[in-house]
Amino acid sequence: MKITMGMTTWTEHPVLIHNEQRPVRLDEYAQYFPVVEVDTFFYALPQVSTIQNWLATVPPHFQFIIKANQKMTLHQRNQERGELEQVFQQYRRTIAPLVATGQLKTILFQFPPYFDATVRDFSYLRLIREWLGNLPIAVEFRNQTWYKKEILPSVLDFCQELNFTLVAADEPHNTPTSVPFVLATTNPDLAMLRLHGRNRKGWENQGKEWRKTRTLYRYSSEELGFFEQQIKSLQPQPKELCIIFNNNSAKDAAPNALSLQKMMNVKFEGLAPKSPEQLDLF
Repeated sequence: MKITMGMTTWTEHPVLIHNEQRPVRLDEYAQYFPVVEVDTFFYALPQVSTIQNWLATVPPHFQFIIKANQKMTLHQRNQERGELEQVFQQYRRTIAPLVATGQLKTILFQFPPYFDATVRDFSYLRLIREWLGNLPIAVEFRNQTWYKKEILPSVLDFCQELNFTLVAADEPHNTPTSVPFVLATTNPDLAMLRLHGRNRKGWENQGKEWRKTRTLYRYSSEELGFFEQQIKSLQPQPKELCIIFNNNSAKDAAPNALSLQKMMNVKFEGLAPKSPEQLDLF
């Protein structure tokens, strides 16, 4: 099983360049990690030329996880079906350069908390697969109904049928607004972890500082060891398991990712000759 790691965005990880004064460039980030998650697509689709510029700055093996647009994840309910299908068509045209070069790892659908395990929303998942054809898709649920013990086996089977990667999300558990950590292979090509941190107070704070505090967390060595054991015990093993660190409110994502990389003795092929030891993190 191949293991890859990365973070959300590439600009916010100053430990990689020993410089807090400027954003990290994509080419600098790509010296350390083989994948990045990009949320730009959630808010508005970038220009095709922007994507082409990204591709020109990274090695040919480097891949992107891109978020589905907020209309596609039904953050706006009651959209006309025809209008929604046009959004999917425009999305496919926009990401064509990533598909053509093989540098699209997956499209991430992070659904809103009110997207629940109802017949309507199961049916919408099937529609997503119809509209996106054979493109790689990962789904992250934020409603606990998907994880009820009487429902979860059907959810896993359904994701296998549609060849969806069911994201294992780590976050503050046992809260009304969180879901349990469930790591399973529903797509033989790719399993995925997204690590948001375990800051319960920040997670439940819905005030104006919510976005700054919800991922304010640094994982301990013991907690990283938990993920290592979960990954090693995963059966059946997919071809690849990708770990994305999203705990970056205080710039902790990169140090945690580099620590886990060292702990698991994972080597990323084809990167520039950099190593975690050069960053003096340990």
